[in-house]
Amino acid sequence: MKHTLAILVENKPGVLTRVAGLFSRRGFNIESLAVGVTENKDISRITILVSGDDNILEQVEKQLNKLIDVIRVSDIPADESVNRELALIKVGVDTTTRAEVMQIVDIFRAKIVDVGIKSLVIEVTGDESKINAMEQLLRQFGIKEMVRTGKIAMNRGAKLVQSEKR
Repeated sequence: MKHTLAILVENKPGVLTRVAGLFSRRGFNIESLAVGVTENKDISRITILVSGDDNILEQVEKQLNKLIDVIRVSDIPADESVNRELALIKVGVDTTTRAEVMQIVDIFRAKIVDVGIKSLVIEVTGDESKINAMEQLLRQFGIKEMVRTGKIAMNRGAKLVQSEKR
């Protein structure tokens, strides 16, 4: 089972290293990781996708809460959240394939963010399945390069990941 964790941390050098190191030392695999500053410039939010049962999730949460710079750890349930990922995909094109690739971009409501003579760079946002589906369709044209942000998630409705210090 995959779990999405939102970890609020102090926005200081070395915090990400300590958080990632904890996963490494405990033998937990990080499937996806995204980090960015929050509405408060002194706090960063780390979104981590980790696989494991509820016991592993509980262990991870306890270990993270022991770290000094960690403010709060929250499990973001998939059925109660909005989640997205961003991908940039560079696809090889020529005069015969360019229009077909552009049609796929339109269908997926993606954007072409760079045009070259022999390539297009496409930006696509959505859930993991949308990104995977677009990637699969574009493979036939030759993906030259691809980068994905990792999953970010936010609770639906009024529920917040609070940033008060423990």
